[in-house]
Amino acid sequence: MPDRGLYLSLQAIRRQLAAMPHDLYLVRLIHHVSRQAFPGERLWTAAQLIKESTVRFLRGRNREGCDVYIQPYAENANAGYILLDLDHGSPDTLKQMRANGHAPCVVLQTSPGHLQAWIRVSATPLASAIASTVSRELARIYGGDLASTDGRHLGRLAGFTNQKPSRRQSNGYAPWVRLVYAQLGWATQATVLIEAAARQATCASSPLPVSSSRRDPLASSTRQPADQLYHAWLHRLRIPQRFPQTDWSIADKWIAKELLRQGTSVTVVAALLRQGSPYFPRSHSDPEDYLRRTLARALAELHGTAFPAPCAPCVRDAAPE
Repeated sequence: MPDRGLYLSLQAIRRQLAAMPHDLYLVRLIHHVSRQAFPGERLWTAAQLIKESTVRFLRGRNREGCDVYIQPYAENANAGYILLDLDHGSPDTLKQMRANGHAPCVVLQTSPGHLQAWIRVSATPLASAIASTVSRELARIYGGDLASTDGRHLGRLAGFTNQKPSRRQSNGYAPWVRLVYAQLGWATQATVLIEAAARQATCASSPLPVSSSRRDPLASSTRQPADQLYHAWLHRLRIPQRFPQTDWSIADKWIAKELLRQGTSVTVVAALLRQGSPYFPRSHSDPEDYLRRTLARALAELHGTAFPAPCAPCVRDAAPE
């Protein structure tokens, strides 16, 4: 006999993931009584998540009292999706979001009168602090929950029940997390939001400060972390907007060239790339040689000269001891 509940969950999950595509998703199961996470955080592709065996497993844990949460995964960064938790959301709020260029790609009803919206703002990972700033601004505009604006907050996965006791219906049953809207798309005013957040991370009119420290040029408590500075420059140069499938080697070179143009030392630029470039060292077998070649190319383009010999001493000096 067909399992109608399984079919409906599968359909809801497929629609949600199709509207917020990503390589990997973090799925976390949290028990509503103990608030303890089910052992082991799981990273799944969309294809794995929509398998019947996976959905049966998640439905089983959901029936046992676990809430099912999801987040597009980007290690310690934000994957480009902002979660907005609308405790008192209404159709008028969603209309206002669309009119303001903040259209969500996914809207969920987590319980009657409570909505969650996912808004895609970037094709490339965002520093968590920048994503948090964007999230707080959207929550401020639309009356969202400020406690859910940390930039890497987990949202609900459609097709399961909300096990929170405070959300129980009058009949005692847990409400279903329903998919209200799912449409692949971007917030048209995303660039404005990110640039405003980037300006808060680092002043647009000031170059990266030069440090005399050889141990860790970016470790001063008066500076933003390297990943925030890197992403501030990434969006200041409009690299994600011009190249949705970002080549990080090219982005590293462009950012290095701009910082060198402003008089920032090679030592500081090397440290910024090492500590702030997404997923660094990525697949580079010799990260320090990669940095030497990247800085050499940036210097050559900046001065309009032939590609010089790698500036080995400069980059080696920037390596942490």
